Amino acid sequence: MKNPDNKIKNQLISLKDIEAFGVELYMKREDLIHPFISGNKYRKLKYNILQADKQGKKTLLTFGGAYSNHISAVACAGKEFAFDTIGIIRGDELGLDLEGTLSKNPTLRTAAEHGMRFKFVSRSDYREKHTIAFIKNLKEEFGDFYLVPEGGTNKLAVKGCEEILKPGDENFDVICCAIGTGGTISGLINSIHHHQKVLGFPALKGDFLEKEIKKYTIEGKNWSLINKYHFGGFAKISEELIDFMNTFHTKSSIPLDPIYTGKMMFGIVDMIKTGYFKEGTRILAIHTGGLQGIEGMNMRLQKKRLPVII
Repeated sequence: MKNPDNKIKNQLISLKDIEAFGVELYMKREDLIHPFISGNKYRKLKYNILQADKQGKKTLLTFGGAYSNHISAVACAGKEFAFDTIGIIRGDELGLDLEGTLSKNPTLRTAAEHGMRFKFVSRSDYREKHTIAFIKNLKEEFGDFYLVPEGGTNKLAVKGCEEILKPGDENFDVICCAIGTGGTISGLINSIHHHQKVLGFPALKGDFLEKEIKKYTIEGKNWSLINKYHFGGFAKISEELIDFMNTFHTKSSIPLDPIYTGKMMFGIVDMIKTGYFKEGTRILAIHTGGLQGIEGMNMRLQKKRLPVII
C-alpha cells in the first residue's frame, strides 16, 4: 500500500469560542488519506492486507452493520488491491429485497459497487460471529478467506495505527481520538512520548473498552477515556451536535462525521471552555475519516424532519 503521509497535515483550529483559554488546538487530517479508505480504516487495513497477500489469500471477509465505515472501506480496499470481498451484515431483513436496500443505503451501495458480496444474518446469529462453529460454516460456504474482524481491530491494525503520529507530533501535550473498537487509540498510546497523554472519546456507552485497549497497549503509558460525549450511544445524534458540526465545518472547512469525530470535537471544545485543559496546552485531535456515513445519517435525519449535516 502506498505511503499516504504526504497528503496529511496538522491543521490549526481557530474558533472564537476557545481563543480566550490560551489552548492550541490542531487536527490531524487523516481523512485526506484516500477518498474511500480514509483515516483509521487505511491504517487498520494496511498490515492486514499485506498479511493476506503474504498468505496467498484472494478473499477478505469481514463483519459489520448496515452503515459501517469498516464494511465500505474493506470493499474499496479489496477493489483497489485485487481481493474479492465478503461482508457478513447484521440484519437478515436487509437481504429480503437487496435492490431496495441498496437504493436506500449509501454505505452498502458503495460496498456493492466495489464488488463486495453480502451475507445478511439475523442479529442473534451475528452475535455468534466469533465462535469456531460460525467461522467454520462461513468457510464451508465461501471457501478460503482472510478474516478481518468487525471494526478491523487486531494486532496488525494496532501496528498500522502506531504510524499515525509523525516526527514533530511530540510537540503536542495531548492527543485526542474517537473510539469505536479501541484499535486506533491503542496504536496512539503505544507511540506517544513520555510527556504526552492520550484522551479517548468513546462513541458507545459502557465500560468494556478499557479492558480491550489494555490488551493491545504498553503498560505505563498515560491515557484515559472521556465517557460523557457519546450523546446517548452509538449512532445517536442531537440537534445540538448537528449545529456544532455544521458551525465547525463552516468555520474550519473540515467536515466531521456524526458517529465519531463530531462527538470528539464537541467534547474537546466543551472541555476547553470548561477549563479542563490548562493554559498553554497543545492538543492534537485525530480525524479518523468516516465521512461516507454522512449521507446515510442525513437520510435518517430528513425522515425525522431534523436539520442535516453539511
